[in-house]
Amino acid sequence: MEIIIVMVLVATVLGIVAPSLRGFARGRTDADAARSVLAMTHLARSIAATSGTPVRVNVDNEAGLCWVTVQQAGAFVQLATDMGRCLELPKGTTVAIELPTGQQPRAYVTFLPDGRTEQAVISLTNRNGEVWQVSCPSATDRFRIVKPWEDGR
Repeated sequence: MEIIIVMVLVATVLGIVAPSLRGFARGRTDADAARSVLAMTHLARSIAATSGTPVRVNVDNEAGLCWVTVQQAGAFVQLATDMGRCLELPKGTTVAIELPTGQQPRAYVTFLPDGRTEQAVISLTNRNGEVWQVSCPSATDRFRIVKPWEDGR
């Protein structure tokens, strides 16, 4: 009889905790995607500075992909290393690049050989409407992750 009571208590506690754990795992997936995009921006900046050529971080919202391209012979080609492979975003996540007012919208951010980059915000929005932003506030700053609920926006 004691074993049955313990089993009922364990089942009840698991029933209460399981939905919370599911949300936690989903939140970790979103954070991991934002960290991966941040790593791509740092990689692009490093490659631009060491190779002396412009580099781009590209996004495709339709396919849910991000990738790095390097300028070669006047065209941008995908980075031909494991670090240059496409990042597939979690299902239901949308990605967009926000540029300063007056700039034409586009699906990439350019990193220049002198270490500068474009001021931009790469926003990742999950299916629940939560937004993770990878932001660069000025041409000389590095990109960093900004969570809107923490910076007062």
